[in-house]
Amino acid sequence: MERDPHILILGIGNYLMGDEGVGVHTARRLETMNLSPDIEIVDGGTGGFHLLQYFEEHTTVILIDATLDGNPPGTIRLIEPKFAKDFPRAMSTHDIGLRDMVNALQLMDKMPHIYLFVVSIETIQQQGIELTSPIERVMPALLEKVISLTAKLELQENINEVAALA
Repeated sequence: MERDPHILILGIGNYLMGDEGVGVHTARRLETMNLSPDIEIVDGGTGGFHLLQYFEEHTTVILIDATLDGNPPGTIRLIEPKFAKDFPRAMSTHDIGLRDMVNALQLMDKMPHIYLFVVSIETIQQQGIELTSPIERVMPALLEKVISLTAKLELQENINEVAALA
């Protein structure tokens, strides 16, 4: 199977648990925007091995997820994890599934380049689809960071394609 050169944006989280669903909220908002046709956006829900095919099929994956890392709520960080140990220690409720999936991808030698946006949350709410005000306030900045990264990656891909033709 040939890997898709298009960029995959994968929002992870439980939409029904408030801020823990920030990745899914981000994916859903990005779906309403007029982004490049070279970008695939997926609501990854709570993760798990059913997402393995997306990682296998793409060379570049941008993940968005919540983290309980002790930073002020709404802190946005970009990480480029290469190994399961590189993921933040305090990922949200589906941490084990993502780490296990990364280990599986490495074993199969199908690891894409992963960019991980983590958004610090204060707590996992038990129910509710609304984001708290600190997280809602940073959504425009998060969306801009994701869009900016995709534009940079697409430009780099175009440069690489031109260089390969020369």
